Amino acid sequence: MEGAWVALLLTLKVAGCATALNLILGVGIGFAMARLRVPGRDLLDAVFTLPMVMPPTVLGYYLLVLIGSHSALGSWLIRSFGVRLIFTWQGAVIAATVVAFPLVFKAARAAFETVDPQLEDAARTLGLHELAIFLRVSLPLAWHGILAGLLLSFARALGEFGATLMVAGSIPGRTQTLSIAVYEAVQAGQDDTANFLVAVTSIVGIAVLLAANRLVPGRVALRE
Repeated sequence: MEGAWVALLLTLKVAGCATALNLILGVGIGFAMARLRVPGRDLLDAVFTLPMVMPPTVLGYYLLVLIGSHSALGSWLIRSFGVRLIFTWQGAVIAATVVAFPLVFKAARAAFETVDPQLEDAARTLGLHELAIFLRVSLPLAWHGILAGLLLSFARALGEFGATLMVAGSIPGRTQTLSIAVYEAVQAGQDDTANFLVAVTSIVGIAVLLAANRLVPGRVALRE
């Protein structure tokens, strides 16, 4: 059972780091997509949303091609900084970030689109620069929707399996997250451990969904 607690703590660390990264990436890209009118906008939206519908193992394969030891980026990281991402918990963070990204992106874009542009224009007439307008007007008004997306992203990262297994593997105490530990426990016939892990995952997932629903009452957080 000690291994189960280790897997739980590792999963919380991976999901927390992935959610923090998606806070920066999802909010930034969501705001840009909500405000900018550029050619190919619909195509960009489809690309950013793609991880939501693509099989996690396919995403894992793409990540292996992108950051694997024999890829251009992966070999550069190893050669320049001695950083190897494959079969590490950092690799698990990258996999969870990619898989959960659309949940934050969609929620952030929808939240920013509900902000009245006239309020931002009024702030400009008062002499505020764009960063101040974003931090003092746009972000506070959109924060509830963004936070709901972050909670859903955390829950998704908590349960990520396919891409994480492809990129980080299943090394007990190092890369074995909750979902992978459940799979390994079932394969090994360790029903008590599997039941405990499933119960913990279910309780956390329900708590996160309830919190997300309370933040965005009466509407779907991921609407266009």
